[in-house]
Amino acid sequence: MIVRIIRWSIHNRLAVLLLAAALVGGGLYSVWKTPLDALPDLSDVQAIVRTSYAGHAPKIVEDQITYPLASAMLSTPGAATVRGYSFYGDSFVYVIFQDGTDPYWARSRVLERLSQLVGRLPEGVRPQLGPDASSVGWIYQYALVDRSGQHDLAQLRSLQDWFLKNELQTVSDVAEVATVGGMVKQYQVVLDPIAMRNFSISLGKVKRSIQEANRDAGGAAVEIAEAEYRIHSHGYLTGIEYLRKVRYLDRGMPLRRLPVSLDEFAEVRSGPQMRQGVADLDGQGEAVGGIVVMRYGANALATIDKVKAKLSELRKSLPAGVEVVAVYDRSGLIERAVATLRDRLVEEFLLVALVCAAFLFHLRSALVVVVFLPVGILAAFAVMHAAGINANIMSLGGIAIGAMVDAAIVMIENAHKRLEGKATSGAARVQAIRDAAGELGAPLFFSLVIITLGFLPVFALQAQEGRLFGPLAYTKTCAMAAAAGLSITLVPALMVYLIRARIDMLATGMRTPLGVKVGGRAPAPQDH
Repeated sequence: MIVRIIRWSIHNRLAVLLLAAALVGGGLYSVWKTPLDALPDLSDVQAIVRTSYAGHAPKIVEDQITYPLASAMLSTPGAATVRGYSFYGDSFVYVIFQDGTDPYWARSRVLERLSQLVGRLPEGVRPQLGPDASSVGWIYQYALVDRSGQHDLAQLRSLQDWFLKNELQTVSDVAEVATVGGMVKQYQVVLDPIAMRNFSISLGKVKRSIQEANRDAGGAAVEIAEAEYRIHSHGYLTGIEYLRKVRYLDRGMPLRRLPVSLDEFAEVRSGPQMRQGVADLDGQGEAVGGIVVMRYGANALATIDKVKAKLSELRKSLPAGVEVVAVYDRSGLIERAVATLRDRLVEEFLLVALVCAAFLFHLRSALVVVVFLPVGILAAFAVMHAAGINANIMSLGGIAIGAMVDAAIVMIENAHKRLEGKATSGAARVQAIRDAAGELGAPLFFSLVIITLGFLPVFALQAQEGRLFGPLAYTKTCAMAAAAGLSITLVPALMVYLIRARIDMLATGMRTPLGVKVGGRAPAPQDH
């Protein structure tokens, strides 16, 4: 079978070269489209449910929020583990799924379970599903700095929440932009209990009065002079002055009592929301920043480049004195990791080519290896892209150039042995190369197959170990399988095209690729 493949490849060598060119094109496309990252994603497929229950102790949050949610998520299809955490005013439920589960399928199952909890949670409590990102989705972080002192932390926080965050979330493959630091501006109503007692006002009724005043109201239509006018009441509060004029009128009061405005029994002011943490930049004081989180399975390097491009556009719209400072940028780590591995692969590639040229002592024979190696590497990239494996230091480390060229070198050397001291040309030369390739084709092919099968047990690893070493084993297997296939198809075809000159060994006087005599006895003079 192997011998027939070798003979077919030599007989149809032009078709083999065209197929190799198509493989190169597909490999180059895969290199262009393969996601780049520094390390493989070791995180589990999970969905995070966050529920806010402001003002309640962890025990209350555990009993009324976390326990019902965790109990409902236990029956989610594909769920392996459910973990619940209760904090002051917040509940987090982590639903971890089995390996290989599609993350978006998992999120849809969690949403189905959440829809079944309507009525079992306290009134006004709404669970929220976290972003579609993994635990390594944190790819970029920036800070807003105003060294001129024209803007305080509240203004910078408003700039981040209402401008930068919304614009950056429009970038493709960005799952979330989380804000850190700063102060959230609030309209605060500080009640005077003595004045409230004098007016017989309760706290609940004050809250309801503010809520009713801060909304629009629609009415019917009035026809005047054969024209219809729509009645609409605008009631949204747009500032502190409007909030101070909110009227309080208890429907249980006698009609002779006039309405009371809010500023008669309370102080209305602007202030920061209560904080549970701060963000500091280089020890210079508090700062406002944003964390860019990437979607699950996206291209980290491409996403960071798009975020940087978007920030460069948004800088033009920032107020005078406000700067955007990069705090964390994973693209540097990705580029250094990939560059280091790329340089090592290029060095190994050049070393293999030089060794082949030095020991085979035939430049065109070394070109067989020089052409064969890139095709094999690009074939491995094509399979990686088809399998959805991103390029990182683990997956690229599986490309073993030294092991890939073994079959090609041995097959070329055997062809040299067949052609040693013979000035064959034409059909005789092709027949000699065919016999040389067919003689060692099967042993070399199956030796590469055995090396390929040696990494199959790595695929049995599970959880974090499987996600860490899986890309390495997958790339190694694909590269060796490509080398095995190309060694019995492309290599024989290239040998026919490139091994053409007479090959003399040292025993009869070796010639360099330029035809210079190296050793042996000088030829006897010929009669003319």
